[in-house]
Order: sequence, then C-alpha cells, then structure tokens
Amino acid sequence: MVFVDQSGFYLLPMVLSTYAPMGKTPVIRHYLTRDHLSVMSGITPRGKLYMRVQDRPYKGPDVVNFLRHLLQHIPGKLLVLWDGAPIHRSQVVKEYLADGAAARVHLERLPAYAPELNPDEGIWSYLKRIELKNLSCHNRSHLRRELRKAKERLRHKIHIILGCIEQAGLV
Repeated sequence: MVFVDQSGFYLLPMVLSTYAPMGKTPVIRHYLTRDHLSVMSGITPRGKLYMRVQDRPYKGPDVVNFLRHLLQHIPGKLLVLWDGAPIHRSQVVKEYLADGAAARVHLERLPAYAPELNPDEGIWSYLKRIELKNLSCHNRSHLRRELRKAKERLRHKIHIILGCIEQAGLV
C-alpha cells in the first residue's frame, strides 16, 4: 500500500518565525518569482518514502513514470491510494493499466475534499514547515539541493512518516 500525492515547492520562503520585535512586521527582500519544483511522493505503512522531483508541472506521462518507479522499488502487488486529481485519471494512466500494469497495480481514489485522509499531505507540511521553513533559495537548482537534503533527513525519521499515517487515522 502506498499513499501518493503531489505538491509544489517555491523559491520564496515559507516564513514561520522571525526575530523581529513583537508588533514589527518583518520585511523580506527577495525577488518575486513563480519558479518552483513539482514533487510527487508516496509513503508506505512501513515508513518508506519515495519521491520524484521535476522542474515542470506533473502530467499523465509523469504519473505513469512515478508508478513505474514505485513498481521498481516495491515487490509484489501495489495498492495506490491518492486524491482525485485529473492527472491521476488521465488517458495515459488508463492505457498504462490496460497494457498490463493492472496485474500489479490497483488504484483507489480517496474521498473528494478530504486531504486530511491522505497521510502524504502531512509529509508536505513537515517538509515545508519544519525542514525548509524560512529557506530562501536563489534558483531551482538551489531549491532542488535543499529539498534533496530535507528528503534524506526525513527518510531517517521513520517515526515522522508513521506519525503522518497515524494522524490520518489509518492505523
């Protein structure tokens, strides 16, 4: 079983705490940009984290590549639980399943408008609010490096991954 979701990480910092005096709004000087990385990840009830990062938004073929990535690393049959994003229901994904992947992969959609049921949302929150909080990156390659380091730190904190699953009420 794998819980899957995707998210975006932007160059602009997610400011959570500052050393500004109480009542004084801090001013962050940073170039306004929409540059970001698109990330897709999956977590398992055993505390494993699988992640793919790319410079452009995810589309159907990228979802298929992520499913292939999971099949390379997880033996046996695979139950994928994810939200109802249009890319998950794309024609490319349907064709991938029809071409034989359905023998090993079963896809299940979580209820609509219920992100609290997907434990992978907790992973995004942890990465953005703990590991990468207040981080201001110069460019996408800098952000990619910092995200990779944060991901590797998180992989060693299995209790965090399992906590996300437990918080979703799925244990």
